[in-house]
Amino acid sequence: MSHSYRVPLRDVLKVDVMRNTSVLAGRSGLDRVVTRLNVMEVPDIVDWVRPHALLVTAGYPLVGLSEARFIELLRSLVDRDVAALGIKIGRYVNEIPSAVLDVADDLGFPILSLSADMAFDDLLEEVHVRLTDVQADVLQRTDALHAALEGLLLEGAGLDEIAGRISEVLGLGILVTTVDGRELAGALTEHMREVLVAADAFDDTGRFRVERARLQPMPVGEGQVLVQPVVAASSDLARLVAFDPDRAVPKDDVHALQRASAVAALLITQQQAVNAVESKYRGDFLRDVLSGRAGEAQRIAEYAEGLGWSLDLPAMVVTATLDPQRSDSEVPTTTRRAWHERFFLAWNKVVASHSKSFPSADFFDEVVSVISVPAHLREDPQADTAYLQAQVGKIVTAVAGDGGGRRRPFSVGTSRLAHSLEELPAAYGQARRANEVGRRFNGDRSTSHFDDLGIHRLIGLIPDRDEMAAFARDVLGELAGADAEHESLRETLQVLLDTNLNVAEASRVQFVHYNTMRYRIAKLEQIVGPFTTDAVLRLNLAVALKVHEVSF
Repeated sequence: MSHSYRVPLRDVLKVDVMRNTSVLAGRSGLDRVVTRLNVMEVPDIVDWVRPHALLVTAGYPLVGLSEARFIELLRSLVDRDVAALGIKIGRYVNEIPSAVLDVADDLGFPILSLSADMAFDDLLEEVHVRLTDVQADVLQRTDALHAALEGLLLEGAGLDEIAGRISEVLGLGILVTTVDGRELAGALTEHMREVLVAADAFDDTGRFRVERARLQPMPVGEGQVLVQPVVAASSDLARLVAFDPDRAVPKDDVHALQRASAVAALLITQQQAVNAVESKYRGDFLRDVLSGRAGEAQRIAEYAEGLGWSLDLPAMVVTATLDPQRSDSEVPTTTRRAWHERFFLAWNKVVASHSKSFPSADFFDEVVSVISVPAHLREDPQADTAYLQAQVGKIVTAVAGDGGGRRRPFSVGTSRLAHSLEELPAAYGQARRANEVGRRFNGDRSTSHFDDLGIHRLIGLIPDRDEMAAFARDVLGELAGADAEHESLRETLQVLLDTNLNVAEASRVQFVHYNTMRYRIAKLEQIVGPFTTDAVLRLNLAVALKVHEVSF
């Protein structure tokens, strides 16, 4: 498909009736698009002219027009996106003022000198024939592209083939991404990808920043990025990204991309239906494994292999869930489910980038993965745990990205190492506990490891939050107050407990004089009792301070 089908002005100048036409000014605007032709018969034509019109005149409406009014007319025509102004020089106008020509050059607005004996009806006929031929060609080529894509779809082609065909036909770089910009398929040259990377079109995790071109095309150097939504009914499925590194994406290509997105929607809907069935089997199997109901080890290994998984041990169970927001109660269930599916797609894609053999499944309200230690690193449990925790950190960072693309916050919990299949159910429980308690104590976007929970593991088991708050108030007394003085005293108490009542060390941590710290200790004992000599009281205070972190 040639890019010439948009009919720039320079091509219109090649029709027979315009063979003696010369360009007086605005030569840089010869690529302005012509879609219609209009004859100027009165000076106040601006209110009636339409965009992309080639405006021609015998010159009579310009007689007596001052230089300032002429320049004002030019600026108004440019604002209306008129393609050019053609004037029969020698009939009523002998020459165009140089100041007007200078402005036309600055604006890149062509002023044409038409032949004095040109018949406007011949011009109208030839230009309209040319435009009609081009429009028919555009429709024919767009339909041919649509038919070719449908043929690929019926032949069982994937998104890569679809993207490749669109790129081949339109001469554009093409990406198919998830709604939040995760690349599903692409047909970009290395040069195109380098240009986009240099323009910061991808974030550090490789996600294309679709939100930047969501409402309007995004300029990239001399070229342009256009993002076309891929939708089916009321479902927002994906994004079709088109990139021309040399110029703006032509509007007729936009129409072709809209047709192509409909085909992509059919394919993605089909894939989602297949994936939904596969995901159910995967989820059911992994749930059975993590609940101890999957059967013997050999059967588990064979079934996992059939799904493309490998349950290598030792391994760590990881759970991830979207953080609930206050406004979520007003959101329909279908929308919340769409959020979760989008999150699972992103999570699963990132986990697969580390290893496609890692089991990962959607448990409806949480995403669960089992991440194994590489065989060559299985030396000591502490090192293995540290390695897997670092891998989880990388996964979380990649999924979270920079928060763009309508991403929602999520929290993650990890288990201890499981060294056998029999330990996996306990590991799953540990990961869920770490996720739940971590969010409760650390807030949204937390990543919590079971071994790091400490006393929070026990506090998290208490369902009665009112009783927890009452306990903290009873133990801390007026120290539970929300004012700055009591907050400072609570901080001092925590530092004293952390330093095992080492007054000198606590003074250094808080950057206060030794005597000041002794004064604070005396004041604390007046409020909560003799904690420096009563070990049981110190234990109660330590627990109460932890409870206070979440209860107040």
